[in-house]
Amino acid sequence: MTVEIVLLALVALFVGLRLYAVLGRRTGHEQQPVTRPETVPGSEQPAPLADAAPERSEGGGLVYEEAAAGGIRAIVSADPGFDVARFLEGAQAAYRMILEAFWKGDGEELTYLVSDDVRASFAEAIAAREAAGHRLDNRLVQIERAFIEDARLDGLVASITVRFDADIAAVTRNEAGEVVAGSMSDAVDTHDVWTFRRTLGGDDPNWLLVETDEA
Repeated sequence: MTVEIVLLALVALFVGLRLYAVLGRRTGHEQQPVTRPETVPGSEQPAPLADAAPERSEGGGLVYEEAAAGGIRAIVSADPGFDVARFLEGAQAAYRMILEAFWKGDGEELTYLVSDDVRASFAEAIAAREAAGHRLDNRLVQIERAFIEDARLDGLVASITVRFDADIAAVTRNEAGEVVAGSMSDAVDTHDVWTFRRTLGGDDPNWLLVETDEA
């Protein structure tokens, strides 16, 4: 489809809130921060960050690609509180929340999660679906992998592109509830590339989804 975090048990409590509740909190499950500058002994100044190879999590999974390293360093320099691991956890929670809101046709919830352009695209797709008398009975089975493909800082505007490899059970039903497409018993491999954006140091702490694409 082209079109930092809380414990999973708390995700539902924050549904409908802004992404600050999703992309900025420690969860207890995050990895050790992988891009936080170390402090020079006897000084409060951060040590320079060395050129980074692609970073991997404790479990061996890719956290970000080499192409994103420069952008991540720039974002950390501008916002020392930024943490890659908790951002990725937040991005995964946001991925689930946004998909579920789109599937339900919940435009109000999407208002707090996505940019105006993305919301307009989603609204168009939702309207077309409703006009056809269809509803989606989809389920995100699991996110197999999420990692940062690209990161950029333009002035104070940070953009981070995340690839999600997920399994989704997708079913389309008609007005009578009959299945017209898909199957709940067969999950589909899905590869989405989403870009989140935030203005660092601004009053709005939210990371909004600004672009969606397929890998």
